[in-house]
Amino acid sequence: MKFRVERDVLAESVAWAARTLPSRPSLPILAGLLLEVDSTGLVVSSFDYETSSRAEVAVDVSESGRALVSGRLLADIGRALPAQPVNIALDGTRVAVVCGKSSFTLPTFPVEDYPALPAMPSSSGTVPGDVFASAVAQVAIAAGRDDTLPTLTGIRVEVEGATITLAATDRYRLAMREFTWTPATPSLSVNALVPARTLAETAKSLAGAETVNISLAEGGEGLMGFEGGGRRTTTRLLDGEFPKYRSLLPSETLSEATVSTTALIESVKRVSLVAERNAPVRLTFADGEVVLAAGTFDEAQATESVECDLPGDGLEIAFNPQYLLDGLGALDAAFTRLSFTQSTRPAVLSGLTEADGAPADDYRYLLMPVRLAG
Repeated sequence: MKFRVERDVLAESVAWAARTLPSRPSLPILAGLLLEVDSTGLVVSSFDYETSSRAEVAVDVSESGRALVSGRLLADIGRALPAQPVNIALDGTRVAVVCGKSSFTLPTFPVEDYPALPAMPSSSGTVPGDVFASAVAQVAIAAGRDDTLPTLTGIRVEVEGATITLAATDRYRLAMREFTWTPATPSLSVNALVPARTLAETAKSLAGAETVNISLAEGGEGLMGFEGGGRRTTTRLLDGEFPKYRSLLPSETLSEATVSTTALIESVKRVSLVAERNAPVRLTFADGEVVLAAGTFDEAQATESVECDLPGDGLEIAFNPQYLLDGLGALDAAFTRLSFTQSTRPAVLSGLTEADGAPADDYRYLLMPVRLAG
């Protein structure tokens, strides 16, 4: 194996494949990246029996071959190399990496022991890369991080014809986003539960792709695949029953407030500086403004008011400040509409392009309030 490649091309492809490497592999070889070179170019891939990643890049090939090297080490080297062409060659059981006046030699793993990557399911449809990345990022913030509740660490993917619905919840908040795509079969109907971290990292990495191919087997079982811009990822789906989240969305709204998203974000950040760990920020809506407050009488306190449009009745409600900031940041809209039923029931956040305009997109962020003493 011997080839020459531009530094940036090598660094990007290696970083793509290495991002899914396990931090504690069950087998040493699963910490490796497989480099395969033939007349068509270089393929860099990784696989830990749960998630696979594969990147194809054009290189100047002198000699075909395969080698398995430490993925994280190669990724670190790729980022650190000077901005010059890189020469990589296999010499016995070691791989030489030479770039300008820098040179490294890496030991190899037995390539014959490396597992074969799973086959990509047939394409179910396509979506623009930026739309896919934005939708997944909006929903992933609400996914659980407690591995003892694996079902809540996933993102529910529901496909009904030309509409995809993504949903995630950690029991304290729920994020839901709908968007359109181009299905291979107009009548396609399938559901899947995808690991949130894998889906979020993959979508972010494919944001620059003109189109992303989404592959999902009928019935939502087994693997789900994503491909775009010469890069491919497959992930094994999660088992378990996702909560019936649609029943959590309020069927009616008794009061709505509209406020500048940026102003509210900055206000929450300032006021929450005095909030002790897990302490809520209180929001009181009345008389054309929302007053934010945090802290206790015995400790530091902060208050700040922000203008808002409140055509209905006012109310007082409290939220975990970080959860509130997560939702506001995900809206990606100039104005935020907060819809309430009562102070002890969840509020729904949605984005508006203008204060009295149309929704920015079909995204909803449901947030459970914190009960106030008394």
